[in-house]
Amino acid sequence: MKRKILPIAKRVAFFCVSAALSLSVASCRGRGEIRNRSSEKKPVIGFSIATDTFILERWNKDIKIFSGAARELGAEVIVQLSAGGTKEQISQINFLLDRKIDVLVVIAHDTDMLSGVVKKARDSGIPVIAYDRLVMDVPIDAYVSFDNREVGRLFGRALLEAAPEGNYVIVNGSLRDNNSYEVNAGLHEILDEAASKKKITIIDEVWLEEWSSDEARRRIGEILERRTDIAAISCANDQIASAAIQLLSEYRLAGKVAVVGQDADIGACQKVVEGIQLMTVYKPIARLAAKAASLAVALAGGNSVAADLFVDNRSGTPVPFYRESPRAVFSSNMDDIVIADGFHSASDVYRNLDERVKSEP
Repeated sequence: MKRKILPIAKRVAFFCVSAALSLSVASCRGRGEIRNRSSEKKPVIGFSIATDTFILERWNKDIKIFSGAARELGAEVIVQLSAGGTKEQISQINFLLDRKIDVLVVIAHDTDMLSGVVKKARDSGIPVIAYDRLVMDVPIDAYVSFDNREVGRLFGRALLEAAPEGNYVIVNGSLRDNNSYEVNAGLHEILDEAASKKKITIIDEVWLEEWSSDEARRRIGEILERRTDIAAISCANDQIASAAIQLLSEYRLAGKVAVVGQDADIGACQKVVEGIQLMTVYKPIARLAAKAASLAVALAGGNSVAADLFVDNRSGTPVPFYRESPRAVFSSNMDDIVIADGFHSASDVYRNLDERVKSEP
C-alpha cells in the first residue's frame, strides 16, 4: 500500500530529565565503535518521540515511567517530544546526536522514513533502540515492544465470541506505523476463517493516514451514513474506539455493536465496565519502559542482553526483540488486571457507575 507524507506541523516541546542508572550485565557487546565514557560519568540517553497530538494518554505514561525507571537506575535522559511529524523528528534526533548521547531511543512517527538519521546515529557508534514501533530498512540494536500480532488476535477472538455472525468493520491504525500491519495480520488470522464460511462479512476496512481520532470519526461516519446494520467494529486503539462509540450513540447503537480497542485508556476502561465498549487490550507499560531503560544502559556500557527473539525489519540484519505480552480486558476481569496492576484506580474506572448509583433514589 502506497504511503504519502502529510504536511508537517511546526510545534516542538523539549525537556530534559536527569536520572541515575546502574545496571550489571555480564555479557560483553563487542562493538568496538561504541563510544566509551568514563565510569564516573552518567550515560546519556536520548529519547525521541513525535506524535500526532500532545494529548495522547498512552505516550504520556510511557515518558513518565521511562524517566522514573531511569531515575531509579541512573543516567541522564534527554527527551524530545513534538507533534510535528517525521520532519520534526529527524530534526530532534539530529539535535540529540549533537548532544553526544550514548544511546538513542526512538518512538518512530513514520517507521519507514527514519532510516537515514538512524543510520547516521549507528555510524557514529550510537546504539539505537526502537521503542514500541519498529524502525524499518536499517540495522538497529534493539526493538522493545509488545506482541502486536497477538493484540490483533485478541481483538478477533473477543469480537467473534460477542458477535459470531453479522457485518464487521475494521478500522486500522496509521499507515506509517508497522504495528498497524502487525495488529491487522493478527486480526485476520482469527477473522478470515469465519469470513470464508460466511458467518461474518467484513463490509469495510479502513486504513488511517495518521493515528487520528478525527480522521477515524470522519471515516466511520461515512460508513454509518451508508448502513447501520453492523455487529462489530475493530478499532486500532481506544481513541478510535471512542470515536466509533460516539458515532454509534448518535444512531442509538452504542452498547449494541461490539467495539474493541487497545491501550486501556481510562475512558475506554470506564466504557468497558459500563457495557459500552466490549474490550480493551492492556499492555503493561511499566514493565516495557523499565525494560527499555535497563537495556539502554546496558548498550551504553557496550554490553548485550539476551533477546526474546529476533525480527526482520527489511535491513538484512535480524533485530533483537524484547517483548511483553498484551492481555484482553473485559468488565469481568478489569479488577484482576488493570486495577490490580495499578494502571488505573478502581475509583477512576468505576466513577461513572458510582455516580449513577449515588444518584438513584
